[in-house]
Amino acid sequence: MSTTRPYSPGDRGPEPSGASGASEGTAPAVGAATGAAAPSVPSGQTGGAAQPRARQMRRLRLEGESGVVPLARDFTRQALYAWGWLPADGGEQRAAAEDVLLVVSELVTNACLHAEGPDALLLACDNKVIRIEVSDRGSGQPAPRTPHRAGRPGGHGMFIVQRLCLDWGVVRAPETPGKTVWAELGAPA
Repeated sequence: MSTTRPYSPGDRGPEPSGASGASEGTAPAVGAATGAAAPSVPSGQTGGAAQPRARQMRRLRLEGESGVVPLARDFTRQALYAWGWLPADGGEQRAAAEDVLLVVSELVTNACLHAEGPDALLLACDNKVIRIEVSDRGSGQPAPRTPHRAGRPGGHGMFIVQRLCLDWGVVRAPETPGKTVWAELGAPA
């Protein structure tokens, strides 16, 4: 697991400048400040065979909002429904969706506790990976506390993220305050 690489190994690289709504071939799905999400474009099926799903994205502005953790969870849950992760067909799919919701909660909570609050939540999903990005204006470097002490209250957020995710890291834009903490989880089979 990484805390410094901006993108995971073999990743698609940075998003094109101005990417905020959706990937190529899909309609934008951008959440408003109230947490309302625009409908996403469902992945279609042709001739009974599943087609590869284009990368779908949703963005929620959190800056200045109150109750951002439940707002982010609800927004993420709506995206999971739109992308077919929920309702879950089985235990593995349900567990994958719950992991996504937990990671969103942990990243948004960390931004609240350590970085003056989150600015935005970005979710991106394709057939294999869901990527969660939480941007904030904090200067700190998130890291799991070591040694991890399971019996103590607090300090478990990044440990949980590290355990549940394929990879995670931090992106900092030059000459811009703040950072984006990202995490990637595998899609259910």
